[in-house]
Amino acid sequence: MHATLPRIAATDFPAIRRTKLETLQVNVGYRCNQTCVHCHVNAGPTRTEQMSRETLEEVLAFIESSRVRNVDVTGGAPELNAHFRELVVGARALGAHVIDRCNLTVMEQPGQEDLAGFLADHHVEVIASLPCYLEDNVERQRGKGVFGSSIRALTALNALGYGRGERGLALNLVYNPQGPVLPPAQAQLEVDYRRHLRERYGVVFDHLYVLANMPIQRFGSTLISKGLFEEYLALLKNAYRRENLENLMCRSLVSVDWRGYVYDCDFNQMLDLPLAWQDRSRTRLSDLLDADLTHNRIVVKDHCYGCTAGQGSSCGGALA
Repeated sequence: MHATLPRIAATDFPAIRRTKLETLQVNVGYRCNQTCVHCHVNAGPTRTEQMSRETLEEVLAFIESSRVRNVDVTGGAPELNAHFRELVVGARALGAHVIDRCNLTVMEQPGQEDLAGFLADHHVEVIASLPCYLEDNVERQRGKGVFGSSIRALTALNALGYGRGERGLALNLVYNPQGPVLPPAQAQLEVDYRRHLRERYGVVFDHLYVLANMPIQRFGSTLISKGLFEEYLALLKNAYRRENLENLMCRSLVSVDWRGYVYDCDFNQMLDLPLAWQDRSRTRLSDLLDADLTHNRIVVKDHCYGCTAGQGSSCGGALA
């Protein structure tokens, strides 16, 4: 694995600061049943990092003290953490809106047969990764058999009311480009997704989120191996749009890792760039129970151009 941080550390990205905290993104571990080419987490079946019950209790204490509105649960495949369901139930009991970033195929893993029903029962928003509506493209990026498994999972979610405007069960899909290119316009691609998935498979959903690939971890290492890293970084920089700064997800979100340490975003977490808070080298979520992060400096490097290029990119899709 090639290190990407040395190639992005010297940056001219604009200084930015936080607004009011609205979302706590919780990475409960890096274990996943898939190994995707574009994965910025370098997640996979052999990863062993998993959030403990003790750290989960810190997370719930922070949700209660901060009254954060959204709890965005990610991984890896977050559902493979033994305490995932406890986190969902606890966060919902505290009044938070819970989001599950689901790879869909996890629903066919042993012990996860009732996952879709659990998510529906607790009114969890599902943001599901489906990097294309064409089988060949998905399986080239994510592995053989993934597309069919994903369609079966989406069908099961639809049957429970997800994506149909029923019971407030939101189902959103996520698109990633196949390689070192900017994603297409989100609005038009959503139209294509809707038409193809409905006509071919009877699948419906609420929104499509279009994300740019980040030049870090597995994807960044692949670019370095192919001699394309600098070219892709230049593409991101040349497509920079200052107006996207206003809506960057890191301005209203913090990311906590499986150990309980805090970062400005999941990307910074993967680069081991901790939250800048007071004079601490690292900050635990439990250190922030009574803190106000408004106006706190955000740690930036050249990978941040991935969020500001073109139509912009965030956990909620395009910014423009």
